[in-house]
Amino acid sequence: MAMAAVVCYCKPSPSPFLGQFPSQLRNLSSKQSIGNSVHATTINAIFWGSKKVVEPQEMDPSLGDYTLTGSGPEEVTTKKVSLSVVSSISDISSNDWDACALDATGPEKFNPFLTHGFLSSLEESGSAVKKTGWIPRHIVAQDECESILGVVPLYLKSHSYGEYVFDHSWADAYYSYGSRYYPKLQCCVPFTPVTGQRVLVRNSSYKDQVFDILVSALKDLATKSQVSSLHITFPSESEWHKMKEKGFLQRIGMQYHWKNRNYENFDEFLMDMKQSKRKNIRQERKKISTQNLTIKRLRGHEIKLYMINLDMTISIGCIAS
Repeated sequence: MAMAAVVCYCKPSPSPFLGQFPSQLRNLSSKQSIGNSVHATTINAIFWGSKKVVEPQEMDPSLGDYTLTGSGPEEVTTKKVSLSVVSSISDISSNDWDACALDATGPEKFNPFLTHGFLSSLEESGSAVKKTGWIPRHIVAQDECESILGVVPLYLKSHSYGEYVFDHSWADAYYSYGSRYYPKLQCCVPFTPVTGQRVLVRNSSYKDQVFDILVSALKDLATKSQVSSLHITFPSESEWHKMKEKGFLQRIGMQYHWKNRNYENFDEFLMDMKQSKRKNIRQERKKISTQNLTIKRLRGHEIKLYMINLDMTISIGCIAS
């Protein structure tokens, strides 16, 4: 049954009902300044779920089998597809995942944040794992030959941080109603407020049917897991419209995007701002130069090697002290 929207008062102070915030992130803070060179664009989020909220339990990773039908040259053809949940993206080969992502977006709209490499780095680095409140629950559709036809990046969440869609008032409303909002299912790219495909399906004559059964599997998993709700955030516009037809509630938000107006240098960019803002930015940049900071740009395997060397340096320093 679709969950109705709730209107409630959102406290200005942090709410105690927003889930467990990872302890290692509590001391982090961020500041964002927006100059004149911004561009407003809409972002979308989709919600679906049942009213009942209880603790999720261990369950069979299988989400059922389906039979797809297609038209061949002389007769109707069928294909059996099985859906399942995996607890890590490493359980899926990078070639299979990336093939789904590339077919879903098209080569002209390649999205690096949907790649196996990016998503696996979030898990391997410990950023999107159980300890930080992100439990991978990726959904996979494969045929009888074990060829992967579609995948969905999905996480079981114990808080609302790292999503860039603020549903804190929903959590408060659930508490006021006598229910718990967490855990919830979140279909997204963690820590990345970038619009893109969320249901990644290979190109085939069965593509639309695979999309439909993956969406059904998302809803079935939400019901079986007995979570409060299922959220699909920053989907593509086409998905946003399709999900409405499948019983999801739609939500629209707003982002501010910085645009480079062909600035030749940083000073030219500053000239687009008010004098007070130019002054503040220049003073902040001067402070950085006095702190003896070093910035390094690393790629791929260089990151792992650098982190290993950094860990060894810290360990040796601790022993020496």
